[in-house]
Formats: sequence, structure tokens, C-alpha cells
Amino acid sequence: MKRVFVDTVYWIAITLPADQWREPAKAAKEALGPAVLVTTDEVLTEYLAALSRSGEALRKFAVEAVRAILRDANVRVVAQSRDTFLRALRRYGERLDKDYSLTDCSSMNAMETEGITEALTHDHHFEQEGFVVLIKRTSN
Repeated sequence: MKRVFVDTVYWIAITLPADQWREPAKAAKEALGPAVLVTTDEVLTEYLAALSRSGEALRKFAVEAVRAILRDANVRVVAQSRDTFLRALRRYGERLDKDYSLTDCSSMNAMETEGITEALTHDHHFEQEGFVVLIKRTSN
């Protein structure tokens, strides 16, 4: 079965009804058909951090969403380790001319390790590294 990386952008977009990327994210996921979604502990950490100031109800929803992701048989979550941290830090340090986050670097490393070329994201940083970005704005 096809495997696709899922970035923070996607998780946020499907969580927040008013998110500008919600419809493009849903359309990109639907266009994939059956697929195993691959994400990382770092992405889920970034997702929770992004929603941390959104109020108690949304924080509760985010916690439950992450728990559901972790239980979902169609989602593989790559665990963070000292090795993944150090590898991400190395990539981060090798690309000082870019504005990649450490989570971006960790995600790109996971994609390479897993042999994944496509990502449910709109983040052009992934394109800069040769990956295919699946979430595209269809209209303004």
C-alpha cells in the first residue's frame, strides 16, 4: 500500500474548521486513495504546541486526536530518539541558508529512511529537498 508522510500542516488543517488549508488538505488526502500515513513524534509534538493556546476545549480535542492517531492501524508514527534528534540537528546545521525548523529536518530524515517521496503538507521546504508536496491551494 502507498505510504505518505503527514506533516503538522495537515493535522492542524483537519482540526481547525476555519484553517485556510482545510479544504486543500482534505482534497489531497482524498485524492490519495488508500494509503498508510507516516508521521513522527516530533510532528505530533509540534501539532500540540501549535494548538496549546487555543483554549481548553481545543486542547482536549488535540490530545484525543493524537491518542487516536497513535491507535490508528493506518498511521505509523516514527518514534523520536536521541539518534533522530542528532540526525535532525545535523541536517539543520548543514542547511544554515534555509529556514527549516528542526521538525522539518526530522521529518525529511524520516521520509528518506522510510523511502517516502510525498508529503501531506504545503510547506515548500519539502520541495527544496526534492519531495512532492501534495497540499496545493486551489483558489484564494
